[in-house]
Amino acid sequence: MTVTAAFFYLFATITIASGFMVIASRNPVQSVLFLILAFVNAAGLFLMMGAEFLAMILVIVYVGAVAVLFLFVVMMLDVDFAAFRQGFLQYLPVGALIGVVFLIELFLVVGTYLVEPRLIRTPAVPIPPPDVMTNTEALGMVLYTHYFYFFQAAGLILLVAMIGAIVLTLRERMGVRRQDIVKQNLRTRDTAIEVRKVPFRQGV
Repeated sequence: MTVTAAFFYLFATITIASGFMVIASRNPVQSVLFLILAFVNAAGLFLMMGAEFLAMILVIVYVGAVAVLFLFVVMMLDVDFAAFRQGFLQYLPVGALIGVVFLIELFLVVGTYLVEPRLIRTPAVPIPPPDVMTNTEALGMVLYTHYFYFFQAAGLILLVAMIGAIVLTLRERMGVRRQDIVKQNLRTRDTAIEVRKVPFRQGV
């Protein structure tokens, strides 16, 4: 067995075991930690396949942001998961039916999956060899040339969604002091400072 095959089996085994522990662990904090472990090992598999951009995205975006956010939410909210599990049995038949349908569809997709040879021979965008350009550079060239307008449109849609979420969740609270930038910039020495002459041995 070569070193590459050994690392492949190591990363694959840990990824599958971590994925199983995500759904089998009773503690939600441990589930998130196993999810982070699965992401890291999946990033190792992507590195072995030469897709360093996907590995970087898994580590930076999913592990560094999404999984850590899940972990903070689970730890800070202190959700009573025992109360959530009380109605588990009444939803078990529906969940089992959905799981069986999903499993059948998965077997149908895997069993009837075929790769069109012409799609492999003639890709939409020519991929340069690794010694000329790396995977990340080639992806950047494709995004900012052939799919530039689609990339910018996706960014605008995400920006509008973020602003909409902020506006919908923003609530004006009475009695809370808010910062007014315009009022702060218009302040002068006379309005900002008040000089008082305090009598001797008396308070303000």
